[in-house]
Amino acid sequence: MSARTKHNAVDETTTSEQLLSCVVGPVFRPDIEQDLNETVLVWQHFSAMTCPFTRHAPPTGSFQRQPSIADAHSWNLDEELSEIPDDALTLSQLNAAIQLLTAPSVADASAYDILVLLGEEIIHTSCVGLIERAFKCLGSNLQEFLGSLDGVYDVLKLQEEDITDTGFVCAGEGELIFTSERPVLAWLLLGCLRALSRQLFGHEPQIEMEPIDGDVPRYRYLFKIDYLEEQVSPLVPDSKSMLRESVSSDVHDLKMDNDFFCKAFPWHFIMDENLNLVQVGQGFSRLFKNYMATSGLSACTYFRFKRPRGLSLKFREIVRRTNTPFMIALRAPPGRPDFFAKGLEIKGQMVFCPESNSLLFMGSPFLDGLEGLTCNGLFISDIPLHDATREVILVGEQARAQDGLRRRMDKLKSSIEEANVAVTKERKKNVNLLQLMFPEEIAERLWLGAQIDAKTYPDVTMLFSDIVGFTSICSRATPFMVINMLESLYKHFDELCGFFDVYKVETIGDAYCVASGLHRASIYDAHKVAWMALRMIETCSLYNTHDGQHIQMRIGLHTGTVLAGVVGRKMPRYCLFGHNVTIANKFESGSEACKVNISPTTKDWLIKQPGYEFQLNPRDPSCMPKEFTESRGLTCYFLEGYRHPTLSGEATLQEHIEAAMHATNEGAAATAVVEVK
Repeated sequence: MSARTKHNAVDETTTSEQLLSCVVGPVFRPDIEQDLNETVLVWQHFSAMTCPFTRHAPPTGSFQRQPSIADAHSWNLDEELSEIPDDALTLSQLNAAIQLLTAPSVADASAYDILVLLGEEIIHTSCVGLIERAFKCLGSNLQEFLGSLDGVYDVLKLQEEDITDTGFVCAGEGELIFTSERPVLAWLLLGCLRALSRQLFGHEPQIEMEPIDGDVPRYRYLFKIDYLEEQVSPLVPDSKSMLRESVSSDVHDLKMDNDFFCKAFPWHFIMDENLNLVQVGQGFSRLFKNYMATSGLSACTYFRFKRPRGLSLKFREIVRRTNTPFMIALRAPPGRPDFFAKGLEIKGQMVFCPESNSLLFMGSPFLDGLEGLTCNGLFISDIPLHDATREVILVGEQARAQDGLRRRMDKLKSSIEEANVAVTKERKKNVNLLQLMFPEEIAERLWLGAQIDAKTYPDVTMLFSDIVGFTSICSRATPFMVINMLESLYKHFDELCGFFDVYKVETIGDAYCVASGLHRASIYDAHKVAWMALRMIETCSLYNTHDGQHIQMRIGLHTGTVLAGVVGRKMPRYCLFGHNVTIANKFESGSEACKVNISPTTKDWLIKQPGYEFQLNPRDPSCMPKEFTESRGLTCYFLEGYRHPTLSGEATLQEHIEAAMHATNEGAAATAVVEVK
């Protein structure tokens, strides 16, 4: 009896539920089920009714079967349209067209047939590329494919820690048992198996599905045996014909005695129909031989079956699972809770021996290292040479040794990296300290121990300054008062050096000297020093001497070529040398209180940018230093202020200079971009 015949008695509600389960998918939600159930019932009722616009309406209360897809395809629209004008369309043609959408042939099929077709469509759509290759690797024919489903799916469930009750059991030739809580999946699987057989092996077998009574819903799929026999290639001769005359097929003519077999396969045992041990390997014998005389021969006394999960310990149930990997754990014999090998896991396979109606278990200890071996009282010699467990144990030990070495290397690497980070921090501190005394490039080379050669720098603008009446101030104040006054004033000057990006050369007493054009040269070197000079004069008005008088400072600026280099081993200094250094100092000596005296060369640089305010009347040429040999009638000037063209006159000097610095930085950045391009 086919599966379709067995379920004809199912009512329409159950049919709708099966169809809904297919639509909803693996996650079954009751609220969606109720809505879709009503939708399907309305759809079935609507598809069974006759359209009121047909040519011949049926009698009242009667129903007319709607045409199937085959009928619709056989219906010739050209013949129907030939009876009427070409530009006319009747409701009959419209009704026939709509029926192709609302009442296809699938409307006359049961929900089970729809699920089977849907299962086939799933395979046709999804079984492509790597998925198809994955299916093909399970076996060369259908029987091997079914047997591989059993073991592979069980292993995958264990790796993914799947706790669902679904599973496959290849119970024999042409028989597959599927366990699932959802009947919809069973019908989908029927279609999938048909499509896979057709797509992978080129045959479409006859498959019958029937439910199996029990606590857990299970379904048996029976494949036609003739189909399975047809899969064997005629080019492969029968196995019996391949036996040589010297090879006997009689089990009593086995060319190996029991002792040798037990030694060659130490981790095996044979059970009869009552699950009693009739033979054990040398490994099991060494562990349990002293207890079998008193504790009996039942396999359940000495072994606990951990996998497959949910296995019923019955002979026939175990025979059905011979294609599934088995994992057993040793039990402690009765009265021996301190049994040293308790819990030792043995992984292997059950083999059904039909000639003796018994089960043969072939396995190996499930270990990953020597520690697990010795903890269970075993030795390397207990593992046969042909068993891959030897390699697993040795490779595991090697992997652990390599892992330990890798951890030590990682720890050493971390220590080196931490030390390197600490060294980098100290280096940065040292470099930062050197940068307070030298230009950045010079400080880096000094820290690296490189030799610093003297270098000539053209167009360096220098600023010299001193406090007016400083000697008189020192005579009337204590040293601490003088130091505190200079500390607060020079601290402010140092901040201005950072803002204008100029290099502080040195301070000697009340003399404060800066230069621009040493650490990095630009067309704005003279402008930066001039702006700083104006801010220094303005800053002096914020500080007082010990007797309450404002500090007064005179400043001199000059631009020219200088020679710079590091001098000294102890407390090395970056010193400036040359005729222009002396001249710059002379311009400061020739200045006046709260005035900025600039040389002709500095003015030539300043007038390239608008906004500088000079004294209306130039100073007398006699104010020029005698060392300035290239005067030729030139004279010096007092710089009195600066006004940025974009700001109003009401803005402060600081605002004007900040606007100029902003424009200068943008211009320098644009120039750098052009040079890079």
